[in-house]
Amino acid sequence: MSFDRTIKIAPSILSADFANFGQEIQAIEAQGADWVHVDVMDGHFVPNLTFGPPAVKAFRPHVKTVMDVHLMITPVDPYIQAYADAGADILTAHVEAGPHTHRTLQAIRGAGMKAGVALNPGTPAEAVEHLMDLTDLVCVMTVNPGFGGQKFIDMTGKVKKLRQMIGDRPVHIEIDGGVDPKTAPLVAAAGADVLVAGSAVFKGGSVSTPQIYGDNIRAVRAAAESALS
Repeated sequence: MSFDRTIKIAPSILSADFANFGQEIQAIEAQGADWVHVDVMDGHFVPNLTFGPPAVKAFRPHVKTVMDVHLMITPVDPYIQAYADAGADILTAHVEAGPHTHRTLQAIRGAGMKAGVALNPGTPAEAVEHLMDLTDLVCVMTVNPGFGGQKFIDMTGKVKKLRQMIGDRPVHIEIDGGVDPKTAPLVAAAGADVLVAGSAVFKGGSVSTPQIYGDNIRAVRAAAESALS
């Protein structure tokens, strides 16, 4: 993966048709998705249960771009190798998920993946200030994690702080939660470059009408890029 700060749209397949994941992934990539975002929830750290390593492994052959795996689980460390073996390109753990985030990020990189760290809405940017040299991505939650389709929580102040902390380091700022054409310009202007969008991408479309996914992706991207011009 080469690094750049251009706007990247990462549709969350949590909003896809669960009976057609392979075709859904192929459809969003064909329609312009930059990354594919996979939300892993354990029913413990967050109040929902989604995918495990076998599902991620099943998705992998269909993903030709970047498979961005977001772990909303605790503990994280015992499962790092399983997600590496499943084919994750980026593995993101929550700073709130355990007491040794430094060790977790080292282990993710040691397993051959890019390392991400996520922040819940109530967690300040300062919580990851001393992790910047160990991470490749900071994920700012703009909803409380656990469910798709929630209302956007404005975290632009946090994003701006993170952008200052990052400086010239090759670290992405990702936004996860409530991203749509209305909210995308706010976070892009603050310094985010990876936008996770679930319902905003998949709404109204299907594998038989994939052009709607394309229209939705282009709308989010154009809105975000308008804030940078």
